Amino acid sequence: MQPIEPIHIIGGGLAGCEAAWQIARAGGRAVLYEMRPLRSTEAHKTDRLAELVCSNSLKSDRENSAPWLLKEEMRRLGSLIIASAERARVPAGSALAVDRDQFSLAITQALESHPNVRILHEEIAEIPTDCLCIIATGPLTSDKLSAAIRAVTQSQHLYFFDAISPIIDAESINMDVVFAASRYDKGGADYLNCPMDDVQYNAFYDALMAAEKVQPKEFEKTPYFEACIPIEVMAERGRQTLLFGPLKPVGLEDPRTGKRPTAVIQLRTENVHKTCYNIVGFQTKLTYPEQKRVFRLIPGLEQAEFLRYGSLHRNTFINSPQLLLNTLQFKSRGTLFFAGQLVGVEGYTESAAMGGFAGINAARALAGLPLVTPPPTTAHGCLVGHVSASDPKHFQPMNTNYGLFPPLAQPVRDKEKKRQLIAQRAREDFERWMTQSALS
Repeated sequence: MQPIEPIHIIGGGLAGCEAAWQIARAGGRAVLYEMRPLRSTEAHKTDRLAELVCSNSLKSDRENSAPWLLKEEMRRLGSLIIASAERARVPAGSALAVDRDQFSLAITQALESHPNVRILHEEIAEIPTDCLCIIATGPLTSDKLSAAIRAVTQSQHLYFFDAISPIIDAESINMDVVFAASRYDKGGADYLNCPMDDVQYNAFYDALMAAEKVQPKEFEKTPYFEACIPIEVMAERGRQTLLFGPLKPVGLEDPRTGKRPTAVIQLRTENVHKTCYNIVGFQTKLTYPEQKRVFRLIPGLEQAEFLRYGSLHRNTFINSPQLLLNTLQFKSRGTLFFAGQLVGVEGYTESAAMGGFAGINAARALAGLPLVTPPPTTAHGCLVGHVSASDPKHFQPMNTNYGLFPPLAQPVRDKEKKRQLIAQRAREDFERWMTQSALS
């Protein structure tokens, strides 16, 4: 049975607005639901669409950086979010920062004036079942809709807090210091292990205890879940506590000394290419500069390049690899799409990109066309791959970074040259995909 118009989009943030825009560009009709001003949130201040509630920066727009590459792909897709950001740009060096009022006003006016878009300011408490629907409600999803999402996805697949550990570029890890092993040799050499002796552990502990922390916003002041407690909060329970937690050395022997270290920090690979590693158990409220300073005290990470810093904050996201296809369709209901930060991406641009991609596929479903997936070598493809093909047991939100991209066919040692070649490959593959999918 052919889906009926219009396509319903729940959520008027960046993802929902980009989804509506892409549907309208494709000739489909969209109804965009935004509950503000009927019901506000703890973070929003206006009733406009696409209001930025935190930073006014859409990250780097420096050529060949990973965030720039994602923006370039969005520009090729005719992104409303990126076009509006360009018009509202304010000086910020190589970053694309905006006047947040002008930015949200431009997006609101563009969608209000488009004949294919209807905007309804009302709260949606149930997920529609008689039409194509995109849920793009973001980190501050209302309690009623959260309950509906919990019901359709099952409660164990809905999360209300990001408990994120830092992610390190594999090339910046000192392999002469770390060693590969699993505890008691179970499961193969699946982890990289950073060993500490007494002196190193005590220096790390003291630095961790003295480090500056981010103060939570009022609506984030919720008791921690024991399973995602920040590393520094755990350390406050006593100098030895970490040695019985994420830094426990049991079952591990440093092959260079033949002895068990005082403490061990484990790194777990984040992708099949083993280009980036997660610092296991290091979710944290330390400021970004302090994370860089303190965590570089870990043996083997002295020159660590951080692809993502750790955090713990209020967020709503689903376990997408368990629930979504690589088209952002819900596996159990092909007429339902999820988009934006809700699917497990971090950042304004990433959220908008996933909204646009969901909108493209929803419009194609409406038109009876085959759905599409961007190549894994592209920025869009990397994000889609992360949210649809990661290990569901360890899934956490991610931003765009070069650690997500497949390696080049021929290794390149020079970092800038390597990124230039990855970006060039991505742009060529994205252009080819757009042509083949009739998106250009």
